[in-house]
Amino acid sequence: MVTEDGLVEWMQFLSFAMTAGLLLFAGVERWKRGKLDLTTLGILGLGLVVAAAAMEEVSWFQRVLNVQSSEFFAQNNRQGETNLHNLAIGSSGSIHKTIMLKLILLVGLTHNVVLPLLARSRPAVRNFVEKFGVYLPPLPVALVYLVLVALSHVLIEHPRKGELGEMFGAVHYMSTAFAAYFLGHGYGQPAVFQQPGESRLLDKLFSCLMLFLLLTAWLLAAGTGVEKYLAS
Repeated sequence: MVTEDGLVEWMQFLSFAMTAGLLLFAGVERWKRGKLDLTTLGILGLGLVVAAAAMEEVSWFQRVLNVQSSEFFAQNNRQGETNLHNLAIGSSGSIHKTIMLKLILLVGLTHNVVLPLLARSRPAVRNFVEKFGVYLPPLPVALVYLVLVALSHVLIEHPRKGELGEMFGAVHYMSTAFAAYFLGHGYGQPAVFQQPGESRLLDKLFSCLMLFLLLTAWLLAAGTGVEKYLAS
């Protein structure tokens, strides 16, 4: 499940890609309603960042399209792939392991625990965060996500077990971004859909979509596994 191009990695990509699409859609809808402000620009910017993260996850489809890496990436990338997060730092490190993992841990704890706790007693904190197009995840949901990440690190022995934590994060942000921007759960800005009846139906539809993404990830992983088997 956690091998290269396995179920977990494809689910990460699909979740990131869906999150990017949701953010860009929400930003454009807000823009169309006449609100090209800092919040709208922040949502659109987040969408572009998440889209880049999705493409980095699959090395910009290099392995799928069977494209050879340039000389620069062949020499400087830890896996010889066309992506930035595996570029070498020092004798044994990479951008991902040396910088990004620490940054993800710091940002994840701040966004999921510190800021939501502060916002409970200080509403100005939530207003300040939302002004930049960012939402705060519901604290109970955030705690479930963090517990799953902790359990995956403690209970599983595998050199690539960190992929599970990344997948939990990708699914967590996909679902909470949808709940915030589209349904308005715990979000002070106007949601894309504001009718209660619409929200209930969309909530069920999104649950079905998540199951479909999981099935698609499984099929992609199975197809990649067959290709590797035939190649060997």
